[in-house]
Amino acid sequence: MNIEILKCHGSNNDFVLIDEMTGAYSFSEEDRVTIAKALCNREGIVGADGILFVLNSDVAEAQMRMFNPDGSEAEMCGNGLRCVARYVTEKLGKDEVVIETPEANLPVVKREEMYEDIPSFEVNIEPVSFSTASLPLHSPHQIHIEQPIPALSKDLTFTALSVPNPHLITVVPEVHDENLSWLGKVANQDKELLPNGVNVSYVQPLGDQKIFVRTYERGVGLTNACGTAMSASALTTVIVEMNQLNEEIFVFNRGGFVICTALKNGDDYVIKLRGNATYVYSSTIQLDVASSEIKEVKDRTLFEAENHAYAKMQSYAQEQITL
Repeated sequence: MNIEILKCHGSNNDFVLIDEMTGAYSFSEEDRVTIAKALCNREGIVGADGILFVLNSDVAEAQMRMFNPDGSEAEMCGNGLRCVARYVTEKLGKDEVVIETPEANLPVVKREEMYEDIPSFEVNIEPVSFSTASLPLHSPHQIHIEQPIPALSKDLTFTALSVPNPHLITVVPEVHDENLSWLGKVANQDKELLPNGVNVSYVQPLGDQKIFVRTYERGVGLTNACGTAMSASALTTVIVEMNQLNEEIFVFNRGGFVICTALKNGDDYVIKLRGNATYVYSSTIQLDVASSEIKEVKDRTLFEAENHAYAKMQSYAQEQITL
């Protein structure tokens, strides 16, 4: 089958977006798993952190389903949601829309550029839960905030929350990729502790309302950035009184930066996540579902100006991390 694709990214967390709203495709669930595994393969001709399927919705302007490279479906993806937000708002000629996700219908809004020539969108990350049952995490604590998990580390403490996908957050003086990668693998292999797996993030303070976040993403591994992890990390720093509620928190990552604001309404938290939604290229690929073989059947159309602008923003972000 021939499939039109749009390669895009949020904080260099890259995706292949496929528009199912036109009715041109009739993918089965098995097809989506095959497409995710084939197109995300970094040794193939495309490569990505995930696939964004954009579908029609009965309750919102569009529906987003995000599949990981291993074929599993994520409950939520903040970086991917921004890319879908841009695609749908431009397709419909609107600045604000609602996107249906597996856990909630989320408003998304086009915002002023967060950096020169960077299309920027703000999305709501919710629902948020600190209940260990929501991950689930087998813990003696119903709420697990800055508590140790002996099966994972003798030295670190963790905060557990779902947003709605599961996260473990730990604050460290500096980030070491090798340690995080090991920890993420152990956490996702221990099905008695974390039956559904988990995203694990190291958070390094950078100063007032600034943090650096590095994440081992469930079903992916170490990524340049994970939108929900950055959101969960920002909220965690508010909970542990490192940063302020209702104030912008600049969250730097290997791929750039986003701006998160943690809000509280009664007992409930909502995280506003603002960041880029950058188009890399569009193309058409041919996929043999039976063999998972893919080839491009159309020359790529590159979004050169966008990629150049993002490279400048990424250089700025790297300077902030190394200050």
